[in-house]
This record gives sequence, C-alpha cells and structure tokens, in this order.
Amino acid sequence: MRLFVRIVERRSFSQAALDLNLPASTATEGVKQLEARLGVRLLQRTTRHVSPTLDGEAFYRRCLTILAELEDAEAEFSDAKPRGLLRVDVHGTLARHFLLPGLPAFLARYPDIRLHLGEGDRLVDLVREGVDCVLRVGDLKDSAMIARRVGLLDEVTCAAPAYLEKHGVPTTPEALGAGGHVMIGFVSSATGEHFPLEFTVGGALKFMTLPTVLSVTGAETNIVAAREGLGIIQIPRYHAKADLEAGRLVELLPDYPPSPTPVSLLYPQARQIPLRVRVFMEWLTGEFARVR
Repeated sequence: MRLFVRIVERRSFSQAALDLNLPASTATEGVKQLEARLGVRLLQRTTRHVSPTLDGEAFYRRCLTILAELEDAEAEFSDAKPRGLLRVDVHGTLARHFLLPGLPAFLARYPDIRLHLGEGDRLVDLVREGVDCVLRVGDLKDSAMIARRVGLLDEVTCAAPAYLEKHGVPTTPEALGAGGHVMIGFVSSATGEHFPLEFTVGGALKFMTLPTVLSVTGAETNIVAAREGLGIIQIPRYHAKADLEAGRLVELLPDYPPSPTPVSLLYPQARQIPLRVRVFMEWLTGEFARVR
C-alpha cells in the first residue's frame, strides 16, 4: 500500500522506488501482485506517465486512511521512531539562517530521518512532487494545503550611507514622499507588482509606494542593490543584521516599524501527518523562537 500510494503521488515507478529505497524492479512487481490480488487494474502506464485508473483512485484514497490509522496504532502501542525520507521546500535564506545551524542536533536526535531540502518560492504541488511540507514567508493565499505558523520575522527599513548622503535621513514616513526618496521595487511573484513599504503609525499600518529606479525579483539582489545606494528597502531584520552591524546599511524610521512577516509550514490537507513531519514541525517552531 505504501508503495502504491507513493507511485500515485509521484506519477513514477522509479521515483517512488527511490523515495522508499527500493529497486525499481521491486516497485513494478509489487504493483503487479497488488493488481492480481485485487483483480482490477490500478494504474495506467505509458512510456512517460503513470496515472491511477478510476479503481486506482478509489483504492488510493482508502489506502491513505488505512495507512494513517496503522501509523497511529503503531505509534500508540510501540516505541515508534520517526524515520524515512523527509522532503522540505524552503527559501534558501531561511534555510541558511534558521534551519542549518540546528540541523546537526536534529539529525542526531532522529538518526533514521533522511532530509532533502529544496530551495525556491514557486507554488509547489506537494503531492505530485513528493514533497512533505513547504516553508513559506508572508500572508498565504487560500489553498488546499493546511498551514501552521512557525514564527514571525521582524522587518526593518534601511538604506545605505551613500543613499542617505544624497537624499537625507527621513524622520517620519511622510518625509519620504516629500523628500524625493526612492525605493528598490521588490516584485511580488504572485501579482507581478511592487510590494509597498509598510509603517506603523499611531497603532495602524500605513502603506506607501515610492518611485523606483530599479525593480528586482530576488532577495539577495534586493539587499545588494540597497548596499549600492540604489534605494530604500524593507527586509527581515535577520537578513540585514550583518550589514547593519558593519555599517553597510542604516536602519530608518525605527519608531514606525513594518509589521512582522509570518512564516508558515504547509502540508497536504488530505493526509495524516507522518511522524517525521510532526517532529520536524515541533523542532522548526523551536528554532524560530530561539534564533532571531
């Protein structure tokens, strides 16, 4: 059943076999035996594609329920330990700052877990791509996935000393518009438009969009452009910490901070959460609370 479920989700015998650490021939033979036992065809196979038949789709959903109950039963009546391949998709900067420093201790505590970290910010089809969970920053759109918040990132407004020498140091958000200031336009991958600047004024959020001479889509390019004096940016404080301490960037308007940005872990709604994902979630929440 586990093999069949993985083949349906990965749409591939070879990828499912790799995930479960099995020979590809074992995956093929296992499905043949399962189909012979049930007396129905479960999968449609072509040279490039594997998909469930109507019977296969129905059996797949029953398998999900049965396997989830089996895992719960084993965990309740035995000293179950998390094991297997854990696939996580995450922003690279988040991984390097929040995950990697504590990862040796996590893997030492759970030696039977093998971790695969994928980097990116695109919308991932978790089931089809065999990903267990996705770590994402910002407000989330409605989706079929369940989201669990694991942390909040403090944001900071900053610019380079060279920029401030040219444009002056603003003392209020209103001074930005009146003083001819510019921002580096960070483009949303979801809308294709610039994220506005945010400021907390009198307990409420105020949004401002300044003129831009440069638009970017990458977080690293955004901060490097700011170092070069090309405009004002707002980024997570952890990402600006080294530049602020070294004087390459200067914090602006600290009395009018942007709102903190949520960080969430997303996982498929239709599945029981595997034990390896549950322990990863608990560990990750602790890492965001510990590492600032």
